[in-house]
Amino acid sequence: MRISHEVPISLLDVSHSFNSYCYCLVHLLPQFEKYREHYFESVQSGRHVLLDNSIFELGEAYNSEEFAKWVLDLKPTEYIIPDVLEDAGKTKQSFINFTDTYAQLPGKAIAVVQGKTYDEIKDLYQYFLESSHVSKIAISFDYSYYLSEECREHSKRLNFSTSEGKWWGYALGRAATLFRLYQDGVLSTKKKLHLLGCSLPVEFGFYRYLELDRYIDTLDTSNPIVAGMLGKRYKEHGLDEKWSCKLVDFINADLTTQQIKDAWYNVNMFRKIVTK
Repeated sequence: MRISHEVPISLLDVSHSFNSYCYCLVHLLPQFEKYREHYFESVQSGRHVLLDNSIFELGEAYNSEEFAKWVLDLKPTEYIIPDVLEDAGKTKQSFINFTDTYAQLPGKAIAVVQGKTYDEIKDLYQYFLESSHVSKIAISFDYSYYLSEECREHSKRLNFSTSEGKWWGYALGRAATLFRLYQDGVLSTKKKLHLLGCSLPVEFGFYRYLELDRYIDTLDTSNPIVAGMLGKRYKEHGLDEKWSCKLVDFINADLTTQQIKDAWYNVNMFRKIVTK
């Protein structure tokens, strides 16, 4: 699994030393010159750049027309087609509209699965799997389905504990859902996965245990960076808590020496969790 951790603008230059690829939030490109220059230089230097539609940060995907303009201008390696949170039907229609309107964009397209039930998630995954417009399929960390009784029961059958609250529910739920897709014969290596975000870092240790890591190409999370900025250091399995703030809340932050040390410690611990 290739990993990218979003960082404040002050750490962008050093992020190449620990990130496997560059993860760019589209809504920040017009706002911050240094941020914009960094990603344009990254593309020109031949680095792998993934352009996100900023739905997690904005609550809805960036305007499709403006997003397409940034894809044309930046020419990222990959870009995430605008989706609609937890709405399979609207996400599918957004995908169709976008690919019909902007069929000649540079780079490879990633489609995000959305839905409120397992069947909606499975059906949209299968639809994207067969689409010629899609090179990779993304799965988010915080579907409400992960907290449903149905998903909790499936987690229990994997001997995953489900009594630790919401954040553990999200972490275990995504792993359990992917394993269920595997058991149903749906999960395919034909198109690799991108894992969007993170509830708790412990989740990423499950994929080797479940032998699902071969289906996953990339993941992004600012979790170890934000934790370090908040003065929190990972334990062996990461952390048992999550916070409401996002990396973009600190985009212009200048970190103290201690914050940087804590963030770097967490980054190294995150990779141990993923690979152990």
